[in-house]
Amino acid sequence: MFGRLLPRETSFFDFFEQHAALTVEGVCELQALLAEGAHVAARSKRVAEIEHEADVITHRCVEALRKNFITPIDRDAIRQLISRMDDVLDAVEAAAERIALYEVVRMMPEARDFAVVLAAMATSLQGAVHNLRGPQEDRATLRLCVEINRLENEADSLLRRGLARLFKQHDSALEVIKWKEILEHLEQAADTCEDVANIIEGVILER
Repeated sequence: MFGRLLPRETSFFDFFEQHAALTVEGVCELQALLAEGAHVAARSKRVAEIEHEADVITHRCVEALRKNFITPIDRDAIRQLISRMDDVLDAVEAAAERIALYEVVRMMPEARDFAVVLAAMATSLQGAVHNLRGPQEDRATLRLCVEINRLENEADSLLRRGLARLFKQHDSALEVIKWKEILEHLEQAADTCEDVANIIEGVILER
């Protein structure tokens, strides 16, 4: 009888893992878009669809948090984690959308490299989120978080190199404005991945 009165446990880890898988998928679409420079509109549309799917997961997670009193980790950490994960895909979608909207034809090398770094960050993030299920994986999780931080430093360097190339090689102010905005969205995605890693580190330290 008492068992029926207890709220059914929601697997917040499932929400995290589903969202992380979509992040990897979205970043891979962006990487293909930048690497090939083809099917830009279709790939940008697909990124937007993935971002929408991730939004649904985020909303379900927040709703479950509102309804459940028993959570496997700190409630605020759950809210922060799913929210910042969602922000990663928001930035990825913004970059893909701008590339399609501005009808960019020639892709900057730094932007292509940025997508490779983001793909590595998303994969590490996926592993770290998966490992949150068990304290026995905490060391491996922390190593993945350190790797994400290292990759974010690479992203910073790419942003600086990309901006330097823009101002040195482009005579068109319009092209500079377009690519500056795109690079900044890519950098935002990388920064937010690092934020997620920091939240995960905090969860581990508080176990």
